[in-house]
Amino acid sequence: MIRDRGNIKWTAMMLPEHVKELREWQEEDRYKQKPELDEQKLEQMNETVCEAMEFHYALEFHYYDKGQTHSLVGHVHFIDSYNQELRVVDENECVYRVKFERLTDVVKG
Repeated sequence: MIRDRGNIKWTAMMLPEHVKELREWQEEDRYKQKPELDEQKLEQMNETVCEAMEFHYALEFHYYDKGQTHSLVGHVHFIDSYNQELRVVDENECVYRVKFERLTDVVKG
């Protein structure tokens, strides 16, 4: 079996410009496009959030930020329609503000 170090082994022989381009290419590979949500999905997420506020369920929020998707588990504390954001309190009592436009999914957690 060949144990290969991949690109690390060749970086000493490469020009700095090539190393920079290779790192940028790898970073672009990790970048994800924000998924587009249809009306049905938005309505389902709205119902889930309203139900969780009424019965104090914990929810798992999936949101998009800077090319990555993140998740957050907590209770909906407040829906701020003026600023278009949710205020979510996690188990450590930290308050997070999640913009509506960044949400990709909301599920019962």
